[in-house]
Amino acid sequence: MLRRVLKYIRDNELLASGDHVLVCVSGGADSVALLDVLLRGGYECTAAHCNFHLRGAESDRDEQFVRRLCKDRNVPLEVRDFDTTAQATAIGRSIEMTARILRYEWFEEVAKQHGCTAIAVAHHQNDQAETLIMNLRRGAGIRGLCGMRPKSVNPCGELPVIRPLLCTTHDYIIHYLRDIRHIGWVEDSTNSDTTIRRNNVRDELSRYPKAEIEHIAQTARFMQGYVDWMEGKDTLVAREVQAYEKERK
Repeated sequence: MLRRVLKYIRDNELLASGDHVLVCVSGGADSVALLDVLLRGGYECTAAHCNFHLRGAESDRDEQFVRRLCKDRNVPLEVRDFDTTAQATAIGRSIEMTARILRYEWFEEVAKQHGCTAIAVAHHQNDQAETLIMNLRRGAGIRGLCGMRPKSVNPCGELPVIRPLLCTTHDYIIHYLRDIRHIGWVEDSTNSDTTIRRNNVRDELSRYPKAEIEHIAQTARFMQGYVDWMEGKDTLVAREVQAYEKERK
């Protein structure tokens, strides 16, 4: 996985050699793998962990796990506590949307304080497939079918948000941590709550073969290429779809 992710970083120009990156670490398998891969890839990493205090003792357990993880690897760590429920009430938004705003605003602040060039998050191909299916269910235009891009601008700031794990699936991340690197992680118990829309889609996708997950994620990538081509952007994926269309003629 290390070679695959580092190639993906190079191909999509997510980071330059030796860049300092803020890695968002929840303690779950995906973010733990992201931190491990970036460290092994030679990037300077600072970790950031948000404690939203939405899951009682479990939230504090996650924080302590991340503190130990970073201490063992000599990774600087910033931790922030949020009273998410009170903030959501104050601004009149859902808990989920409030937590998203709070974390991305804070990530921008921490990244700039530490001189980081980018904010790295642990979205992978399963997340991409979930996003595409959710957008389809809501009714999406061509941009909605693009899913998440490898690099985008922080929705609550100006630094780039990068997704180095969009080249791999969750199953392979688990294999990497458990069987290759022998690194532990923590599980979020709310992930099994299928009354939450995204978790419902995730549960559905858990029964899909790995190849189908990859194909759905690849569809999102191709749609990104068509949008870039349509908008006159010279990106790697735009060039790929142009070559594909040329071959079809």
